[in-house]
Amino acid sequence: MSEAGRFDTTNILVVGTGGQGVMTATEILAEAAIALGHDAKKTEVAGMAQRGGVVSSHLRFGAKVLSPQITPGSADVLLGFEAAEAMRWRHMLRAGGLVLMNTGRLVPPVVELGLYDYPDDPVGQMRAAGTRVFSFDASAIAQELGDIRLGNTVMLGAIADHLPFPAEVLERCILKRFARKKAEVIELNRQAFAAGRAAAEQAARTAAEAG
Repeated sequence: MSEAGRFDTTNILVVGTGGQGVMTATEILAEAAIALGHDAKKTEVAGMAQRGGVVSSHLRFGAKVLSPQITPGSADVLLGFEAAEAMRWRHMLRAGGLVLMNTGRLVPPVVELGLYDYPDDPVGQMRAAGTRVFSFDASAIAQELGDIRLGNTVMLGAIADHLPFPAEVLERCILKRFARKKAEVIELNRQAFAAGRAAAEQAARTAAEAG
């Protein structure tokens, strides 16, 4: 359970590119919060309509939430499905907030269009700016499990221990979505969730050792 639990409202910003499951991840996080009796509000913004366009999704939950919009400098957790997008949204974090970042590189269209230069070292640059970052290659983990689409579940596993409720609640909400699927699909998502938790835990240890 994270320090976010000290606040009346938890603010989570999920960012990435189209096709990575950003919006689905936010929906599942909201379902988990609602299942525990929280009021939850979310909003999504797709920068480009086609697959691969930049996507951001705001989620706020707590006893009573009036607006879904996270104001700059107030996000408790930034869940970055894509490294450059995570870096681009770092201004949204509150002091002491956490970035959970997938280092698997997927260049967004804003870079290809010349609107934004892809950073050479997103993790290093963010840490140099004083941002707390736990980084891991969720894309590689998903591929090792046999399906890149599992990256969504890996990322949810990564955030599971940084929420103001038990990780098992989030896991149940994920697996519920696959209730009518084959047993192997459910098991793969269970493994992906566990792998994401383990990756975030290892990233936290690595960050702590690095000082």
